[in-house]
Amino acid sequence: MSTSSQSHSKQQLAGLTLSAVGVVFGDIGTSPLYAVKEVFHGGLTTDTAHVLGVLSLIFWSLTLVVTTKYAIFIMRADNKGEGGIMALLALALQSAKFNPQKARFIITTGLIGAVLFYGDSIITPAISVLSAVEGLQIIAPKLEHYVVPITIMVLGGLFLLQARGTETMGKLFSPIMCIWFVVLAVMGLVNIFEQPSVLMAINPYYAVHVLIELGWKGFLIMGAVVLTITGAEALYADMGHFGLKPIRYAWFSFVFPALLLNYFGQGALLLSHPEAIENPFYLLAPTWALYPLLILSTLATVIASQSVISGAFSLTRQAIQLGYSPRMNILHTSSDEMGQIYIPAVNWLLMVAVFILVLSFKSSTALASAYGLAVTGTMISTTILAFIVIQELWKWNKATSIGFLSIFLTFDILFFVANSLKIPEGGWLPLTVGTVLFLIMTTWIKGRALLAEYADERRVLFEELEDKITSHQPVIVKGSAIYLAKSVHGVPQVFLHNFEHNHVLHEQIMVLTIVTKDEPYVDVAHRIKIRAFGKNNNFYRVKLYYGFQQNPDVRQALEQCAQEGLNIDFKQTSFFIGSERVSFRKKSPMPKWRRALFRFLFHNASSAIEFFKIPVERVIELGIRIEL
Repeated sequence: MSTSSQSHSKQQLAGLTLSAVGVVFGDIGTSPLYAVKEVFHGGLTTDTAHVLGVLSLIFWSLTLVVTTKYAIFIMRADNKGEGGIMALLALALQSAKFNPQKARFIITTGLIGAVLFYGDSIITPAISVLSAVEGLQIIAPKLEHYVVPITIMVLGGLFLLQARGTETMGKLFSPIMCIWFVVLAVMGLVNIFEQPSVLMAINPYYAVHVLIELGWKGFLIMGAVVLTITGAEALYADMGHFGLKPIRYAWFSFVFPALLLNYFGQGALLLSHPEAIENPFYLLAPTWALYPLLILSTLATVIASQSVISGAFSLTRQAIQLGYSPRMNILHTSSDEMGQIYIPAVNWLLMVAVFILVLSFKSSTALASAYGLAVTGTMISTTILAFIVIQELWKWNKATSIGFLSIFLTFDILFFVANSLKIPEGGWLPLTVGTVLFLIMTTWIKGRALLAEYADERRVLFEELEDKITSHQPVIVKGSAIYLAKSVHGVPQVFLHNFEHNHVLHEQIMVLTIVTKDEPYVDVAHRIKIRAFGKNNNFYRVKLYYGFQQNPDVRQALEQCAQEGLNIDFKQTSFFIGSERVSFRKKSPMPKWRRALFRFLFHNASSAIEFFKIPVERVIELGIRIEL
């Protein structure tokens, strides 16, 4: 490699690392606003032994969970460069192609992690922005009653801006977050210089000692310590946007040290001024810096919220493409960045849920009771799926892979059980959200499986169709007909419906199936498969392959088909799509309580015409009744 290309690649790496600071670390980077305060909120005294013990727990949680588990191990389990719970689920499923029972376990585990992420997506914007605006209580106590209204205004503006895309705002994210982490580090350092003894907390002895001394109460503290590692999943989830190296470089060289310095600085402040526990983050700063810090904190929490909202959009698209969620309207907000999407339904549901949270809980302390359970639940799912990948696909030896599972699963379960004690105080919230979404997703999966069985039972092969055509002697009309089919085998019901009722065939007939692969992207060169049938080769089976990170575009794909020899004139082509109405027979395999839910989801799913970008002016919809 030449010197110029080396410097160019270094510049690219530096640019991606800087961008990663702005997007990936918003959630975990704003945890210092409330984490230390919440650990001591239960009445723990701020004496030397307890402060050092808590700092030691924070240090080793960040080191073992975020640094070792995610940055070193989990991020190696990428699905062709993509990360996140859905990408990991798709990767783990490759080990269960011929084992339906194992596949069900993997899907269930992945879906639990995914639905809990949505619970996290609701709580993160609420607790982050609330904790930032609560700085008003320190700066101007008389303005305390404005905290909730200001929080609602800030979050409302953020959700309203989603439709316009985040391209312009995104350019500001990295500089603001870089300033944020520098400020975290500087505020921490200043206070550490005054109490350097606080650095002794690096010794794990203090963590073990405080847990043993406090006993059951020490276990409860772990439920608050977990607030320091919320956002760890983002390191893995955002890997597809930035790559492994930039995220690791950003974490090890900049973000991790800045967070540690700030946490240790807050500990040093508490050793000197125990009364600062009221809000140790804001009290780290000198009085003259409080207003600028309030503004910077609010901006940082908005960025953290934006990252979580974008993550919810991305996760939803992956779930739709993999068949775990009904189709929804997906809009692209950038012509350059494929990952920048906007899903109106998800955006407005999140906004309503976040507003309800802020208005119900009214403080970051109250919301902290609801936080952590969703995060740790997703972490458990990630660990289990990663274990399947490293054992089945990477072929690690049994001792090593079981060692990985037992060490990290122990930490995950410890945090999860500690947080489960918060269920009566607010932990029920993410569990309720997760349960509802899990029931929706599993109902959709069950219904799709029944639809596939229904189609399979009535499947007619092309060879059988030729016999029918010969006996019926249909009228042949000019042009092409394209029939959209869910199955990759046989003739679709919509074709048989049209043929049996109208006794008409077009000169050229294409059965089009869109297939989502268990990988993030399918190259254009491998997008299309065409197979000819019939005596005169006038029947074609066309398969379009897409990854779970891609949005299908039928018009674009058919233009590619034309380049490969298919005679397609859009002015003489009709698209036949089945408008299906689902009902259930008395002895349907679908449980009664799920039937109404599936009908609602099925009939309210986004139109295939819009979702697959089919030319609407050439579409003919045929009504088909299906009884499952």
